[in-house]
Amino acid sequence: MSAYRSTIDIPRELVQYLGRLLAAERRALGTRRGTRSLTCFHQTLLVLVWFRKGEDPTLLGAGLGISRATVYRYVAEGKVLTVQASDLHDALQRVAAEGWSHVILDGKLFATDRLTETVTSVNGETIDAWYSGKHHDFGANIQAIIRPDGLPIWTSDAPPGRLHDLTYTNDHDILAALYWAASQLDLPTLADSAYEGAGQGVHTPFKQPGDGHQLDVDNRAYNSLQRSLRCLGERGFAILTGRWKVTRHITASPRSIGDIVRAALHLTHFEYRYLPNSC
Repeated sequence: MSAYRSTIDIPRELVQYLGRLLAAERRALGTRRGTRSLTCFHQTLLVLVWFRKGEDPTLLGAGLGISRATVYRYVAEGKVLTVQASDLHDALQRVAAEGWSHVILDGKLFATDRLTETVTSVNGETIDAWYSGKHHDFGANIQAIIRPDGLPIWTSDAPPGRLHDLTYTNDHDILAALYWAASQLDLPTLADSAYEGAGQGVHTPFKQPGDGHQLDVDNRAYNSLQRSLRCLGERGFAILTGRWKVTRHITASPRSIGDIVRAALHLTHFEYRYLPNSC
């Protein structure tokens, strides 16, 4: 196997920031000096290269002289980024305090390898747990709250791709938090037609009548305005998947996808100087 030198377009401040978090984690675990294959600095580079480039773990490990299993273990310790993320209520309060008029709710399937896990559907049929019929692919359905300018501020856990957007947000109190934001913070939510029927404070477009008639002109104007404001929400997921390539197709356990996306979100917030202590 041949080796070569390379660079990565990540600011040194981010390397130092993550290095401090990993060093603190090692102290908390009681790790003794000299017992790890990599120093905190090289583990930091490993984690950031994995997120930034989506590098194959075997090749990444070979470049640092460690096994594939050790790569996954060291990358998993990057969960220190996940615990830094704000919860949904704090994220909504911050957006309201900054003077934004609304937030955007959107969902995306984060693709993964084919999985053999099955469940029984409401019709009594055996179906693939992580297969999305809408997207015709396997993955996790991550929900995100996004600022009007397109910056994602919060992402959810990783429900199986078979779950509908509205079902998951309703069952896991995401909608309850958005109702609270609309009523207490004067911060409504814009969403697409997948969330139709979400309730007060979550504004969705009017659907085209099924009888072939056109929508009323006022409803068409509403849809046009709503769409022009909501479309910037597409930028939120584009920021995450464009900057952190590992999120484009995740080969780790699908149940860890939520943590991986949250870690990518925290890295994004650091680069956008959106961490709480950077206000």
